[in-house]
Amino acid sequence: MTTVTTAPVTGERADLLVALGKQRHFLRFTTQGLTDEQAGLRTTASALCLGGLIKHVTSVERAWANFILEGPSAMPDFASWTEEDLTRHTEDFRMMPGDTLADVLDAYAEVAARTDELVASLPDLDATQPLPQAPWFEPGAHWSARRVLIHIVGETAQHAGHADIIRESLDGQRSMG
Repeated sequence: MTTVTTAPVTGERADLLVALGKQRHFLRFTTQGLTDEQAGLRTTASALCLGGLIKHVTSVERAWANFILEGPSAMPDFASWTEEDLTRHTEDFRMMPGDTLADVLDAYAEVAARTDELVASLPDLDATQPLPQAPWFEPGAHWSARRVLIHIVGETAQHAGHADIIRESLDGQRSMG
């Protein structure tokens, strides 16, 4: 029987994993003890709900991890999005019929584990990919794997803050304070 031994993750990669883990914890923590119905409630003027935020962060993290490996072809062709594409995108932010909080959290855990493995195993965090064309990206820009991972940390932190406000509006519970 062959045993595969992996070296412990240290340095910058360990720091990235800790930062990702902390922000993911805050985001997941906002759903602790909630029902599926509560996870789908809009509690602010925004259209956001807790389950939808986690679905969105899952989708975004998956897309960016794929981008690190495959380049811009792994991302949607934002430049040619139709109204139908925009409608499908907004479903990322809502609990849809049949969605359960447990399933949403499980999908997030799977994507997080895949990203963590990517952080640990990437040969080079300096490897770059050209960004896809989109109104919010600088034309011709390239991002390194490192920058993408920092972006994922920032995106997760931003949405964890949104989730904290939504949860506090729902029942007074706070995840970060």
